[in-house]
Amino acid sequence: MRRVAQYFGVGAAAAAVDIALFALFAGYFGYPYLIVGCATFVLATAVNYVLGVRFVFESGVRFARGHEILLVFAVSAVGLGLNQLALYLAVERLGAPLVPGKMLATALVFAWNYLMRARVVFRRPA
Repeated sequence: MRRVAQYFGVGAAAAAVDIALFALFAGYFGYPYLIVGCATFVLATAVNYVLGVRFVFESGVRFARGHEILLVFAVSAVGLGLNQLALYLAVERLGAPLVPGKMLATALVFAWNYLMRARVVFRRPA
């Protein structure tokens, strides 16, 4: 349970980066929200990885660091697809404003990201 709480803090920091940059570039500057959402998600994934191996997970336990980073981004690619779908549905189908739609999408993908990192990428070998 402690690790989930730690990951929640890491996820919150990464989400803050994601949502703040999304609000700036899509909301304020008016760039296309799905393109901005993709870019900010990738940046937030990098923030999440750096903070995650510092505060939550032990890096290099199961895979070499390069392989580990590739796996984090592979897991996150699925998360990105889920995030973009949720963002699109929130904005286009539910009529949500951009930032609340992004917040909802981010919250929905949180569990996927944690479970895949904990059970696949950073799981200790048996």
